[in-house]
Amino acid sequence: MNWRRDALLLAVVIALGVLPWVGQPYTLRLGTFACMYAVLAVSWNVIGGFAGYPSFATAAFFGFGAYAGGIMLTKGYALPVAALTAGAIAFAAAMVLGAVLLRLRGHYFAIASLAVAEVLRELTNSATDLTGGGMGLNIPLDAAAGTGVVAEAGYYFRAMWLLLIVTLVVVLYVQRSRLGFGLACIRQNEAAADMIGVNATLYKSLALALSGVFVAMAGTLYAGWVHYIEPPDVYDILYAVKPIVMVLLGGLGSVTGAVLGAFAFLGIEELVWRNYLQVHTGMLGLLVVVLLLFLPQGLVSIGRRLAVWRARRAQEEVHGG
Repeated sequence: MNWRRDALLLAVVIALGVLPWVGQPYTLRLGTFACMYAVLAVSWNVIGGFAGYPSFATAAFFGFGAYAGGIMLTKGYALPVAALTAGAIAFAAAMVLGAVLLRLRGHYFAIASLAVAEVLRELTNSATDLTGGGMGLNIPLDAAAGTGVVAEAGYYFRAMWLLLIVTLVVVLYVQRSRLGFGLACIRQNEAAADMIGVNATLYKSLALALSGVFVAMAGTLYAGWVHYIEPPDVYDILYAVKPIVMVLLGGLGSVTGAVLGAFAFLGIEELVWRNYLQVHTGMLGLLVVVLLLFLPQGLVSIGRRLAVWRARRAQEEVHGG
């Protein structure tokens, strides 16, 4: 049944590709954010859901990708080249970082991963000649985006949409691979995983790297999309918190749940922002908490709960008859 659910998920995501032909700029904007949020959530799920390590490094990867790719875009490189380069550097850096940080566990690792974004923020602020520092970085429009608001919106939507598809394919493969099995063992009992031959240090580093590579690429696409970035924007702590909330909302450890959680979170965020502008952050937090309380196993548990409810109703009818 899992492969059917995954196939359905990919089919639904692929179907989103029709948006540039039927959507308006506002719809394309929402679609681009939906794909970006899903990339962040699915990526975090590798380290947080598969391996069970509560990482707050998503903001660091996103900000790094935005600046690394953004600088390349200002030098005249094409968007795909800039995104792939930023992703490759983030992967290599995460492998090295993982070998150090992943020796920590629990809240110690969480705090250390959170500090990475702050370190990168300060480095970005200091490197004024390269990054523009606190003044931000202006990024020219990619020539391939075409002219006009609709053409540009469609171009960046397609870029983020393709990145989401690639992310899903890679993460779904990892989930069913030896790496995925090893990460599941680490999540259950890391000491026991070491005893049965799982190279925990390598597997955890790969998980952190995979949770960062696509986020960094999303950061590059975001930088090209908005044309201007600054450290407080792309290193925002919310980029570390939102993916965790999305995964918990959808279902921890589930790829489908991560995508559903991302889409649901964006819908809730947009609804609250439009109707409660002055207190939208508080209202958004309240709604998310309520949903998590009533759906502790995420949105993916709704089908299972309905099946249990139907089974109980059937038993009651049999006994009542």
